[in-house]
Amino acid sequence: MNPVRSPGLQRELNLRLMLPVLVIVALTGAFGAYAAQQLMERVFDRWLLDAARSLAGQVQFVDGRASVELSRQAEALITYDVVDRTYFEVTQGGEHLVGQAGVPGQGVREKVYSHNGRTYDARFADEDVRVARVAVAGPGGAEAVVLVAETRIKRERAEEDLLLTMAPVAAFVLIAALIVGFTVRRTMRILERIAARWNERSHAALEPIPLDDMPRELMPFASALNDLLDRIRKMLERERQFAATVAHQLRTPLTGLRLGLARAVDAPDAESMRAVLHELGGTTQRTARLVQQLLALSRLDPEVRADLRLADVDLAALAREVGETYLDAALEKGIELEFESAATTITVKGLPDLLGEALGNLIDNAIRYTPAGGRVLISVSPSPVTVRLEDSGPGIDGDERDAVFERFVRGRTSTGEGSGLGLAIVKEIAALHGARVSLADSALGGACVAIIFPDPGTASSAHA
Repeated sequence: MNPVRSPGLQRELNLRLMLPVLVIVALTGAFGAYAAQQLMERVFDRWLLDAARSLAGQVQFVDGRASVELSRQAEALITYDVVDRTYFEVTQGGEHLVGQAGVPGQGVREKVYSHNGRTYDARFADEDVRVARVAVAGPGGAEAVVLVAETRIKRERAEEDLLLTMAPVAAFVLIAALIVGFTVRRTMRILERIAARWNERSHAALEPIPLDDMPRELMPFASALNDLLDRIRKMLERERQFAATVAHQLRTPLTGLRLGLARAVDAPDAESMRAVLHELGGTTQRTARLVQQLLALSRLDPEVRADLRLADVDLAALAREVGETYLDAALEKGIELEFESAATTITVKGLPDLLGEALGNLIDNAIRYTPAGGRVLISVSPSPVTVRLEDSGPGIDGDERDAVFERFVRGRTSTGEGSGLGLAIVKEIAALHGARVSLADSALGGACVAIIFPDPGTASSAHA
């Protein structure tokens, strides 16, 4: 299935900018032409009405009867026009008094003006004419009507000239389109240069992008890209450190396994071979534990945390379940492993497997460093939700209580095999759940490690 190609940014900008500009220019030209045509029509109409009103001033009423006395010179003056032909008529009650008979008294595209004047289009003498009509009131309610008609030659020529004046609008539209296209292309070249520079600088070294000459509009994008590059650099650095840590931590147990196998091969008798194999079993168990801890660390990478989905976890049930898996180890050393919890279901939001890993590390450390015949107490309490591991071991000195939570750091009193990862894993898992870890002296004589969850928020307590 071929991927769908999205339209280019340059094309999108051209469409989003050019079309509105062209529409605005076109609408502006059309509105200007319409306004000019209307103004021109009003000017011609007023000239025609002026002629009709001049003729209306010559109307006389005698005993309610209208009459018009026009000399040949006055009549020629009214009808004179170099371009158009002009006709006039005066009527009273539909009766022709003077002028050319039959000038239409009504028509289409009528416009009404002040002083009883109106104009309209009509047909007279087989020609399209514009007629001005003016009513003349006389004494006793008498009324005459003055009609002046003019052909539309001047108007049509004016409209043609107006259309010619609108021709530059098309050129303006083309110029606007060229300007928009040039501006978009120039802007895209700036972006292309910036992208080429970014690719050149960050492709190999993942260096941050300089923001000195960055356009203000691109500053959020450049800052986000720098943050991404910084995250990638840190992630790669963590991967390198983790790989180096794994190689360093596994080198010793793998070397021990190889030497142990060589000793088993060279054992003089079965009894010696069984002793070597027993040692190899312990080394294998410690190696498996180390691998488990390293895998737990890999899951706690900050870049992975965003994908984790928290669920309701019964903390008391989880602590009891994890503690039961260490009963054999405690019995083997004669250690009394105890569990106590409030008579409630204590629930937190978390990941059961990671919380179980944290509890397992605490219990493993407590059993590992508590002398034979000692005690280890697991307790869960609400308000705030807290898990405590107390033991009767040697404890941890006060000046070491912060350092032991760092990776591969072990206390001065630590004996036996250990990687120094247990408490570091506990601290990171607690931080992932919004909890904190405290280390203090235990009432049993050893150390007390507590994971304290926020309350309220990620933890809640409800009756069973």
